[in-house]
Amino acid sequence: MDIHNVQRQEIENIYGKISPFEFKEKLINLAKGQREKSAHTLLDAGRGNPNWTAATPREAFFTFGMFAVEETKKVWNDGDLAGMPRKEGITERFYDYVQKHNDMPGIILLKNIIDYGINREGFDGDSFVFELADAIIGDNYPVPDRMLIHIEKIVHEYLVQELCYNKPPVGKFNIFAVEGATAAMCYVFDSLIANELLQKRDKVALMVPVFTPYLEIPELPRYNFEVVHINATELTKEGNHTWQYPETEINKLKDSSIKALFIVNPSNPPSVAIRPETVKQLVNIVEKDNPNLMIISDDVYSTFVDNFRSLMADLPYNTIGVYSFSKYFGVTGWRLGTISLYEKNIFDKLLKELPEDKKNELRERYEALSTKPDKIQFIDRIVADSRQVALNHTAGLSTPQQVQMAFFCAFALLDKENKYKNQTKSICKRRQKLLFKGLGLELTNNPYDASYYTEFDLLEWATCHYGKEFGEYLQKKYKPVDILYRLAEESSIVLLSGGGFQGPEWSIRISLANLNDDAYSKIGEKLHKILDEYVDSWRSSL
Repeated sequence: MDIHNVQRQEIENIYGKISPFEFKEKLINLAKGQREKSAHTLLDAGRGNPNWTAATPREAFFTFGMFAVEETKKVWNDGDLAGMPRKEGITERFYDYVQKHNDMPGIILLKNIIDYGINREGFDGDSFVFELADAIIGDNYPVPDRMLIHIEKIVHEYLVQELCYNKPPVGKFNIFAVEGATAAMCYVFDSLIANELLQKRDKVALMVPVFTPYLEIPELPRYNFEVVHINATELTKEGNHTWQYPETEINKLKDSSIKALFIVNPSNPPSVAIRPETVKQLVNIVEKDNPNLMIISDDVYSTFVDNFRSLMADLPYNTIGVYSFSKYFGVTGWRLGTISLYEKNIFDKLLKELPEDKKNELRERYEALSTKPDKIQFIDRIVADSRQVALNHTAGLSTPQQVQMAFFCAFALLDKENKYKNQTKSICKRRQKLLFKGLGLELTNNPYDASYYTEFDLLEWATCHYGKEFGEYLQKKYKPVDILYRLAEESSIVLLSGGGFQGPEWSIRISLANLNDDAYSKIGEKLHKILDEYVDSWRSSL
């Protein structure tokens, strides 16, 4: 049998049976083989790692690291061995360092960050600078284990700025710094189960399409939840997807047996934010029909939508916020994320309302942490659970990571003209236009579109442009995997199936973040060529 037929058969056999990210690796292997035989460059638009990085806050980080090392040597300097930073007078020594090294990379931002903490946040200078210096050296355990004190306040201000557009709730969020949004997901799921707020076979809702782990985790034997899908099936009068949720879908949440709602907002893969009207409907349902609904909102793509507002802002009492710095600042390798929970929340309320037998089990679980384990808040239980409780004293994100996180946040807080934000948004918008131009399609303006990904429904395209008959022909004659296979084999282009994200079966996900601009023109043109061939084949069959 021809090697190409063998490869094609293998890919068809596993399509839809494994995660789209695992399936992508098969396509990459196929595309690499094609690349070796031709002049094609491998174009992997299947992963959301951006190809830009935030340079200036990194420069500030590394320059501050040099200052901190000098501080350790002032305490104890024995060749390769040094001491630990000293707190007293460290602010004055820092400003002296800035004056002497005013040409160091990132030094201006670094000084502005320290000024911001002292003048705007009211931090004691020595306490703030020492916390940063000791943290970047990494010579101590994170204390508090949930997050360092001054750093948490800076991150809090950043999250309020980015997620609570113009109207933050009264009060504050408690924040747990974690190893990216994926760690946050794992920790939240585990703590909901460990604290009996969710149990096996409980009913939970997922707003779909959605990032695949949210589809896969609830089905694991450890959880085995009954999952209700809230589908983004709304169409325009022309038959195009808006990737918004019809009222009928949101109304499913009136069912008070649904205990939790998991949402990525803006969505993944469509990367479209929920419109305000839908948020109002959701708020109304929570207030009147399902007041105990626990909401977990993953807002990683929030910075790419103008005037974005998270459910953390409109439903703070019910919502755990998950955020990752990876996409906006180009730091997937740093593993920087947060879990945020409002100081007054449904999770703590539900813990108090647990039956006495379950409370006794939890007292045994957390009794080593406190003589009053009932009073341990849910956010702090997540911290403890992240280290199997017994190792709570070593919990927390590494302190150098927390410093870099704080520098990213302060950088954004100081950027009053949103120069960096506008740069990143314009990159995604520009690439989306190039893709659609290559496809020969008009791109309509959508104020809720993050444009970080685009989900293109091939069947919708077929039906809208050539009628129902062609759509039926496409479904009868071909499979969605055929297009993915041809793109990989013929052009070394790797895309993901949107069906693997609980999206339409014939949709494909294209990341607009990780390739150079000209790649998107090429992807659009190659996809357009394949679609045109299908049209020609259909017409010749008439």
